[in-house]
Amino acid sequence: MDGFGDNFDQADVDPAAEFLAREKDQLAGLCDDVIPAASESNTSEGAPANSGFISYEHEYEFNEEVNPPVREEPEKIKKWREEQQTRLEEKDREEEKKKLELRDQAKKELEDWYKNHGEAISKTKASNRESAKNAEKQFVAETAEIEPGTEWERIAKLCDFNPKSSKSSRDVSRMRSIILQLKQTPLTNNA
Repeated sequence: MDGFGDNFDQADVDPAAEFLAREKDQLAGLCDDVIPAASESNTSEGAPANSGFISYEHEYEFNEEVNPPVREEPEKIKKWREEQQTRLEEKDREEEKKKLELRDQAKKELEDWYKNHGEAISKTKASNRESAKNAEKQFVAETAEIEPGTEWERIAKLCDFNPKSSKSSRDVSRMRSIILQLKQTPLTNNA
């Protein structure tokens, strides 16, 4: 199996140990930068001066400038923002003005429509009353002229004798023919 490059004979080598050894070698220089606890001013707290412990309680001064300072906008961008703000405010004022105009116009149109609608209804009512009065007068005049034997003629006036009147209605041709026959030859009372 040596041809495949696998070396299974070294079973006692631990890959985790190899990794830790490599990391210790790479991080060996970083320990020099850390100040040991012995050189700090808090040696009076009971820790021996040469104990070799690294103090994690060391008070580091954080630089306030960790975040980069906020850059000021260029003068052109400031000017554009101000102009944009004024344009938007002007557009808002114009929009409110147009809304008010449209509301006033809509109120006026609605009032005109109600006025015209009321006039049209009153005209329709008046014409319906007038036609109803005329129809009533004509009916009363016709009822005064009733002569015996003319009943079928009056009924024939109320009937539509056009055979092609409506295709969706019932067939009333037989009734039409009977009414026409009775109109032409009225019944006589021989009692």
